[in-house]
Amino acid sequence: MSQYYDIGDETVWNPSNGASRLFMSQVSVYQTELGLRSGIGPMQADECQIDPVVFKEFVDALLAWHRRTTHDVMAALSEGFVVTMLVLAERAGIEVNWQSAGSAEDGGLKDVQVPAAPGSAEAARMAALQHKARELGRFMAA
Repeated sequence: MSQYYDIGDETVWNPSNGASRLFMSQVSVYQTELGLRSGIGPMQADECQIDPVVFKEFVDALLAWHRRTTHDVMAALSEGFVVTMLVLAERAGIEVNWQSAGSAEDGGLKDVQVPAAPGSAEAARMAALQHKARELGRFMAA
């Protein structure tokens, strides 16, 4: 059994029920964390519609949130979800905002790990996310 994530008439992902259930739980977690809707509609009769406009806003905010965190555990916990969302965005033809969003916009850094790693490895982290998204996309049936 599987479920379908569609944008209009195009299926962007067709995961197993278990993978879909876990993914939808994570969608809920990150909607709460970011205070934004994801654009991923409810699963009805094994089909889910994605609103591309709302989804783009969510993915951009998720990526900005992920790149701002300097807490290694939070980064590790969120990485798989972020990569999955990047694959879906690419399949939907959504251009993701990879530009640094600066921490001053949202009131500064939160959940900073002490001690923080010296120097900035942000560019390397973003390159690693892009690579992981390309690799994961090979295993996500459409």
